[in-house]
Amino acid sequence: MGKRARRASAGRASAHATQICTLPDGFLPAVCSEAARPLWSAPDRPRPAARRALHEDTVPDIFDEVDEDLRADRMRDLFKKYGGAMVAAALLVVAASGAWQFWQKYEARHVADVAQAFLNGMRVADSPAGAGRQEALAQFDAVQKKGRSGYRLLARLRAAAVKADTGDLAGASALWDQVAGDASADPLLRDLANLQWALHRVDSGDAAAVEARLKPLASPENPWHALAREQLVLLDLRLGKTDTARDALKQLAQDVTAPDGVRDRANGLLAQLGG
Repeated sequence: MGKRARRASAGRASAHATQICTLPDGFLPAVCSEAARPLWSAPDRPRPAARRALHEDTVPDIFDEVDEDLRADRMRDLFKKYGGAMVAAALLVVAASGAWQFWQKYEARHVADVAQAFLNGMRVADSPAGAGRQEALAQFDAVQKKGRSGYRLLARLRAAAVKADTGDLAGASALWDQVAGDASADPLLRDLANLQWALHRVDSGDAAAVEARLKPLASPENPWHALAREQLVLLDLRLGKTDTARDALKQLAQDVTAPDGVRDRANGLLAQLGG
């Protein structure tokens, strides 16, 4: 090939490799800064760094899938081995929860029934003597059998009062003794039972037994001390100890912690005894 032919071929190749930029009218064409890609050129191959990134993204995905399969296999094995026990435990929890709710409802209903029986007995006990008193005793007896400790003690005290009002002093005394001898009872209720026992025997009961019941209650720290001292005064008068009774009445009349009724009765007895 001659020199002229080679120049022509090179010019054509340069024309393909150079991109002519078109400018507005009045301006000369210029050569663009970037050469156009030849039509016969092959696409760029991924660089080594890109290939490594693609490899790194693919490998963790494979390991994640393997881990998920292993975990699934372990879960299947565990369920086969312990599935029955887990189901039984779940059923036991559900049954225990249901039983607890049932017990709570039963206990609430039982307490409400006992309270209603006690209130019915109180209402009937305040009615005139007769068949109503027997109904009250039946209600209090039911409370003593079914109620808790607090309700049982109150029912015994109320039943003892009903028996005493109807003339059954022996039956009343037995109930008072039960309350007084109950170590689990509130000391206030135990002392009240002893006071009631002595109050119903101060006129004709054994003087030593009555005094033994009243002396501990006459301590100033005892809530029942004013009533207990009043009964001791009556016991002294019964035994003819007038001077002792008069001194006790003076102290009782001046006791600002005593109920007004007790102080009024003490002043009345002092007036009868001549001060």
